Amino acid sequence: MCGICGKINFNPDSYVEPDLINKMTSSLYHRGPDDYGTFFDKNIGLGHRRLKVIDLSTAGNQPMCNEDRTIWIIFNGEIYNFQELRTSLIRKGHLFKSKTDTEVIIHLYEDEGVSCLNYFRGMFALAIWDVPLRRLFLARDRLGKKPLVYLYNKDSFAFASEIKSLLCDPEVKKDVDYRALHNYLTYQYIPSPSTIFKDIKKLPPAHYILLKDGKMELKRYWQVNFQDKLIYKKEEEYKEHLLQIFEEAVRLRMLSDVPLGAFLSGGIDSSATVAMMSKLGGNPVKTFSIGFSESEYNELEYARIVAGLYKTDHEEFVVKPDAISILPKLIWHYNEPYADSSAIPSYYVSKLTRDKVTVALNGDGGDESFAGYERYIADRLANIYQYVPSIFREGIIKKLAYLIFPFNPQYKSFSRRLRRFLESIPEEKKRRYVHWLCFFNNSEKNELYQDEFKRKIGIYDSVDLTLKLFQECRASSFLDKTLFVDLNSYLPDDLLVKIDIASMAHSLETRSPFLDHKLVEFAASLPPSLKLKGLNGKYLLKKAFSGILPEKILKRKKMGFGVPLDYWFRCELKEFIHDILLGKRFIERGYFKKEGIEKLIREHLVRDADHSYKIWALVVLELWHQMFIDGVLKH
Repeated sequence: MCGICGKINFNPDSYVEPDLINKMTSSLYHRGPDDYGTFFDKNIGLGHRRLKVIDLSTAGNQPMCNEDRTIWIIFNGEIYNFQELRTSLIRKGHLFKSKTDTEVIIHLYEDEGVSCLNYFRGMFALAIWDVPLRRLFLARDRLGKKPLVYLYNKDSFAFASEIKSLLCDPEVKKDVDYRALHNYLTYQYIPSPSTIFKDIKKLPPAHYILLKDGKMELKRYWQVNFQDKLIYKKEEEYKEHLLQIFEEAVRLRMLSDVPLGAFLSGGIDSSATVAMMSKLGGNPVKTFSIGFSESEYNELEYARIVAGLYKTDHEEFVVKPDAISILPKLIWHYNEPYADSSAIPSYYVSKLTRDKVTVALNGDGGDESFAGYERYIADRLANIYQYVPSIFREGIIKKLAYLIFPFNPQYKSFSRRLRRFLESIPEEKKRRYVHWLCFFNNSEKNELYQDEFKRKIGIYDSVDLTLKLFQECRASSFLDKTLFVDLNSYLPDDLLVKIDIASMAHSLETRSPFLDHKLVEFAASLPPSLKLKGLNGKYLLKKAFSGILPEKILKRKKMGFGVPLDYWFRCELKEFIHDILLGKRFIERGYFKKEGIEKLIREHLVRDADHSYKIWALVVLELWHQMFIDGVLKH
């Protein structure tokens, strides 16, 4: 796992300054503390930071080249099937000086060009400089595990693993993209290809860039297919196929020349990963878990069950309200406003894990492939509920439900979720689903925005981003459409950003067997009824691990990786949010009305509503401005 960066000036006589590449590379130190390298070829410069995982010798250092030094590469990630590819390349006459997957990419590119991407099974962001063609080739893995951002203008092109690396160039403007900010308030993250800065873009997952003579070509090379379905006669055949692919995905990800462990939440996905690692490995698996003092957020009980069953070498850490002290560090590492509060426990579990191992497997991706979120079940319930005549829904059932279940504003409360569900029923299916994804809706943002900021946003609606994904999906079932949407938005832009940044902040490599593209393709090929059967999500996955994992794990309610912000903001962090959100600096930015912010905080403190996630998003936004725009907050 590494950090990469580079710049090319389109004027061939305009050399890239080594000092700039050195600064860009140094800013990525945390992503690769083990080695450092640069490459220059007149108007192009490349930089690399290395975290040694495979082939710990200097032969694996980057930038790396082929035998005649005509192809140069910088690479971040892992190609899990590199040994198989290496054997094939040796048979074709290629010579290797290292045992790395990086060198496999070089030689496969020599043979296949950009089509080499079709052979890789892994996670990656890479840049290849083709000297004879004077062409730069950049690519990102299929599911979006490894990040890559870029800046393209008439004079130059620059790229990096993180935005902060691009900001090392004094020529880069820090103009805020107001639509990106608008999207951030809706989703808690900034959807690709936008970033918070107007001129900087994200390379979307499963895309590559070809840059030659100042012209950029952006293309997609893979997309998950929900149309072609796998047809077996017996359910047992699907189960066997799933276990076979999953075992292979885990086995490939256990290859490492450094100590390896696993995150263990006690959920089905991480538990399945640990179970398979225990089957494949000789020594007890090192497992790491995070918990909270607040019981409704604490999963340690379940993690201990799995750890005890497989006799893992288990360690735990309990997160407390003083964890907010790491917020400046989080702001710096995430580079742009990012309000998924589970970044806090992710940061801590990564820190705990890195003290003992360099590589950790996790359960990311299981929910998006096998229908694990409650919103998939909610959609099915909504479809059933819509058959009830509206006069009974609105006139009797809704009123009765509100009477039986008095409103509890707490974010996780049943009554709050019930009201949100009932109020969304009249909406069209796709809009209803997006409604469940949103944090600030349009009316709430309109109430908060200052008039001038409203004018800047205009009629633009963040919801359209998700509706467009629905239109792109050709699946026949609505469940598959929602899985497609989440695989192309929430997963890469929120969850994978969270774990990549949190882990690389501590120079920890994380690997996700459920994000093996062959496993994702298999899940997409399943009949929808094997993912959501009745109101039972992850049906086939649970069936496959029945007898392997305890029933208490398989039947437990999904908890998520949340943080008790609602409690913290009413108690220990009450003054903190007042100081940040009602301060002169925040209001004078021109985004929000002071009275709107005051109302938001007041409603939360007196328990009229649980606005904890909205308040958190605003706090993160302000601290990001103080660090990246004002330069007054230090990490």
